Amino acid sequence: MKLYSYWRSSAAYRVRIALNVKQLSFETIPVHLLKDGGQQHALDYQQLNPNQLVPTYVDGELSLNQSLAIIEYLDEIYPEPALLPEDAAARAQVRAMALDIACDIHPLNNLRVLQYLTGPLALSDGQKTEWIHHWLHTGFRALERRLQQSAGEYCFGDTLTLADVCLVPQMYNALRFKLDTLEYPTISRVYHHCQQLAAFALASPEQQPDADIN
Repeated sequence: MKLYSYWRSSAAYRVRIALNVKQLSFETIPVHLLKDGGQQHALDYQQLNPNQLVPTYVDGELSLNQSLAIIEYLDEIYPEPALLPEDAAARAQVRAMALDIACDIHPLNNLRVLQYLTGPLALSDGQKTEWIHHWLHTGFRALERRLQQSAGEYCFGDTLTLADVCLVPQMYNALRFKLDTLEYPTISRVYHHCQQLAAFALASPEQQPDADIN
């Protein structure tokens, strides 16, 4: 079982958390998104993942991209502990929260978007930060309202789910980009609770073999 990963990739971070929750052993293969012009663009990696993104999960003959597809596959093959509720309505609600984060918040602040803003569009660093903060606030305000209705210790009641697996990497990024999170007490509470769990701590960017924290 291999995971092609970049230490600070939110999507790879999600999959690392899920693998740890399932207590699965895996080999991390670093793909540095900045070195060598971006190692995700190398021809050998393009053959593995034509999208030129991380993560890519490989297990025998199976190769999967897209973090949520990987996590749902793991949840089906290794069903305990489950990351999605058994009840259909609850399962749909958890998926909706996960997609709010993975599809509506995260992509607007993804590396290739930010590189386009400061490259071809020639935005300044200040303008880039303004972009990041605008879209994080837009997404977090809606997410905070949802969690005020659904959260217990976790995003959906008192059980760890896919929504938490998505929330923690996104909050990590928000803090890295110095977003003022005071208006998101529920998000912050769930984030800090999850950070106490070994599965999340071991998946954190700073714990990865390719971490570049200098």
